[in-house]
Amino acid sequence: MTLLRVRAAGPLGGNVVALGAKNAVLKQMAACLLATGSHRLTNVPRTTDVATMSELLNHLGCRVERSDVHELTINVPPSEQLLPRAPEHLFTAMRASLVVLGPLLARCGEAHMALPGGDDFGGRPINFHVDGLTSMSAVFDNRHDLISGRLPSGRLVGARIVLEYPSHTATDNLLMAAVLAAGRTVIDNAAREPEVEDLGRQLLAMGAQIDGLGTSRLTIEGVDELHAADHCVVPDRVVAATYLATALMTGGDVRVSDARSDHMETLLRKFVQMGAEVDLSGEGIRVAGPPKITAVDVATLPYPGVATDYKPLITTVLSRAQGVSVVTENLFDGRFRYVDELVKLGARITTEGHHAVIQGVDGLRGTSVRATDIRAGAALTLAGLVASGDTLITGVEHLDRGYDDFDGNLRALGADVTRQS
Repeated sequence: MTLLRVRAAGPLGGNVVALGAKNAVLKQMAACLLATGSHRLTNVPRTTDVATMSELLNHLGCRVERSDVHELTINVPPSEQLLPRAPEHLFTAMRASLVVLGPLLARCGEAHMALPGGDDFGGRPINFHVDGLTSMSAVFDNRHDLISGRLPSGRLVGARIVLEYPSHTATDNLLMAAVLAAGRTVIDNAAREPEVEDLGRQLLAMGAQIDGLGTSRLTIEGVDELHAADHCVVPDRVVAATYLATALMTGGDVRVSDARSDHMETLLRKFVQMGAEVDLSGEGIRVAGPPKITAVDVATLPYPGVATDYKPLITTVLSRAQGVSVVTENLFDGRFRYVDELVKLGARITTEGHHAVIQGVDGLRGTSVRATDIRAGAALTLAGLVASGDTLITGVEHLDRGYDDFDGNLRALGADVTRQS
């Protein structure tokens, strides 16, 4: 069993980089399915999710190679040589596998896949994806844990789609399907996340016609064919937030040199309310932590609100704040499952429904805890940075899905973090 051993080492300081966003690059790898030729993605993190998506694309008929440390070359064959199915375990390994559904229908006229897996923090139904694609003329025969779609007319047809909720992944999937559909597609209540906009920029470089990127209404004029293109992946705002939060947690001074402040405005305001100094005058974002953290209330909302992926980090930081904080989860059920592990470390947190009430404590104490998802693993590591004694974290495989050399970057900031088998 691999685990992280974390010990307190005082205030952290220095510079790190976030690299490309997990929630962008996996979709952009899938987008390459839309055009024959050699695509190049740069600023790609070395994570197990990227490796899994690479394996999935290889099974679908592509050839994916890491041409440099943070660069992928994806060679896509003509549509008649693509395979519209792959082994079940590649779909169940991560949620983002679902985004090959739209591109496969657009290129192959059919798609067959197992229901996607990923982090376990409550139900995330796929009906937004299926309903949207159905309105574009796809027909589905879903049985048990399998999704099977086909196009009776041979091509997707443009439609007006109104999402009940601005789902990030559904917006990505429908956007990729629409760029090759016949006619115009309008997606209303579309997700506005920077990663969606970045996917749109990649598709534009491939020859797509899209208006409204960065807004809640996307208008896509379908084209007959796209071409391969190069694209640099947008920096990961959640990874950046994780390293910046170490400064808050330890009273340190950390800069993430590639972080985009325009993508993190709401979170940075919360950091300031907690007492942090936020400096945007140099490269990226610099955060200096306060001597004492101030309690604040936080609620997760779709972008540009506080992202649900930030919440475990915020909850952990607030466990050391002076006073009482309330954190409200508005997006997913079951996303407080890491709280029991924080309580083992001495945090005083109670949950009721969508709310967590956090009474700040002066100190945490190390013990053995388990990461249940990517951000829970990062949050428990944050706690270990200030806990007395050893904090031993299992479930490290979750961290490896979303962070490139997480423990190495923390050590570069002065943390006492080691990986043990």
